[in-house]
Amino acid sequence: MTVDETTRTVTPARAAAELELKREEFRLAVRMGLIRTTPLPDRDEAVRDRGGGRERAPERRPVERAELDRLKAAPDFPDGLRERVRAVGAGEAAGLLSITPDRFARLARTGHLSPVRFYLNRYRSVIWLYVAAEVTAFGEEHPALLGGRLPAEVRERAAAGEDLRARNWRSRHLALLLRGTDDPWVRAAAVASLLDPVQVAEVVDDPYERGHLDRLRPPPPPGFPVSGAAYEVAVRLVRADDPDEILWHRVSLALALDEARAVCRAPYPGERPRPAAPAATEPEAGPGPVSDAGVVRPSDVARAGGPVRRPAVRARARRGAPPPGRAAARAPGARRPGLLDRLRRSLPGRAGGGGGWGERRDWG
Repeated sequence: MTVDETTRTVTPARAAAELELKREEFRLAVRMGLIRTTPLPDRDEAVRDRGGGRERAPERRPVERAELDRLKAAPDFPDGLRERVRAVGAGEAAGLLSITPDRFARLARTGHLSPVRFYLNRYRSVIWLYVAAEVTAFGEEHPALLGGRLPAEVRERAAAGEDLRARNWRSRHLALLLRGTDDPWVRAAAVASLLDPVQVAEVVDDPYERGHLDRLRPPPPPGFPVSGAAYEVAVRLVRADDPDEILWHRVSLALALDEARAVCRAPYPGERPRPAAPAATEPEAGPGPVSDAGVVRPSDVARAGGPVRRPAVRARARRGAPPPGRAAARAPGARRPGLLDRLRRSLPGRAGGGGGWGERRDWG
């Protein structure tokens, strides 16, 4: 058995086997907060380096033996846990509610149900998956929507072609990413991953910060296409497209950056980042939909302080001067290094000052 006798943890594969879950079911259970995972000891910098600066995803972290014992002690184990993470397509979900697939599609498109996953079939059609327990709970809470004529508002929105499935999935996906870490830069990168690069560049004008966010960008969801037309379709699904949603994430990114800058600045090229410790995932009570807590809506900001404005572009960064927070790292009274000094430090093998251009360097 793969057990670390010091920390009493098991690998994710071993934990999934003991909990009688498939790989996708285990990943979804962790993302939903049903299974707690443990951060790596001392943040295991080698793992971060191999991942291009990204911290290990929650579903790839070890699980404590005590957590497995807690889950196994449940009276409905293993069927109860497996049922809470069972994902079904639109046809099976309609069968759970005893309604037609067309009626279920209209309810899902108008935002009454949030998908938990998606994939593209061989014809590049998007297949949305829903948590079976949430579908059943929706039927119990809204029986009036399952029979008779749908409300006029729902019919009008469906006739207008409204489709909130992708937006609801993005909101849920972001909430799951934010729950998996306390690192402020990783949280900011999660928000940035839902925006087009042009939108990110307008909010984050510092190229060093943009590069740092890109290194910390969360990996694509499971089953994400890697190339071709299917990849282009999937990219459109994971990025915000509605103006109100874009504004929401822009404001959230600006506020997340303020929190991250208050902890530590983005590293210069060649510097090793100083990340904060990740948070252990916490279980939630019940299989209800994931909230988008922690993400700021533009309407909330507008109510609190007037109209939402884009963060001002720092002209000093374009002129070559360090952005706010970098100057504070220099000793009081120290002269700001010139362009030549900064170029010298950026060369491989230049750990500090001293030496000249003719000095032999180790390029290995």
